[in-house]
Amino acid sequence: MSATQIVVTLIVVLAVLAAAGAGWMLYRRWSLRHRFGPEYDRLVAQREGRSAAERELRERERRHAELDRRPLSPESRARYAAEWEEIQIRFVESPVEAVSAAEDLVGRMATERGYPAGDFEEQAAYLSVEHSRSLDHYRQAHSVREAVDRGESDTEQLREALVHYREMVTELLGREAVPTARRPAEEAAPTADGYENNR
Repeated sequence: MSATQIVVTLIVVLAVLAAAGAGWMLYRRWSLRHRFGPEYDRLVAQREGRSAAERELRERERRHAELDRRPLSPESRARYAAEWEEIQIRFVESPVEAVSAAEDLVGRMATERGYPAGDFEEQAAYLSVEHSRSLDHYRQAHSVREAVDRGESDTEQLREALVHYREMVTELLGREAVPTARRPAEEAAPTADGYENNR
């Protein structure tokens, strides 16, 4: 084999390796974006570039794999579903209390499912790995909950928060739908996304 052929062969091999490496990086990026959804974009915007965000997401996957995750027992699912119905009914008379109860409910459900109890961001980081579809809802609901603490929320925001919490409750229950509370037709109630009065 001549020197020219050796050089050309080396160039081709290096080009193939570079293309394979680039393809692998693109696949990993696509995989993270697909798995984490809006959480991927949120972290990229917050961190110093994609690489830092992707490192953090891979670290979340590693820590998540070490958890002892488990589904809720049928008894727990029934209890939490009933508690969720009560929270929806309570919203009519006391929206602030209902939103606080919803946040507490989600936290307890996550802990029983095997996620560590901790501050919101820590729990959200763990939840993002397996529940990215609902995590953005949970974040939006939590931001309203924080606004409640500052005295900056109104009834419409509280209603929207309850709608967002419903997504996370449904996901943690591990089924397609959470029952919407049955209320007398004359009661006023939230009016969107499954919170209409059932007449």
